[in-house]
Amino acid sequence: MKNQPINCLKCTYYYVTWDRDFPNGCRAYGFKSAVRPSVTVMKSSGEACMKYTSKR
Repeated sequence: MKNQPINCLKCTYYYVTWDRDFPNGCRAYGFKSAVRPSVTVMKSSGEACMKYTSKR
């Protein structure tokens, strides 16, 4: 999975916000973003999201 991007839509912590400018939210890291949270995590840390948990 190291080479594949993380699909936030399948993560337990992902949610859709009401904010038009920041429609993607991550409960694990506690932020909203204009792009998928996994992209923001990758850009800021240089590593893939470590808190990804698949929905059941």
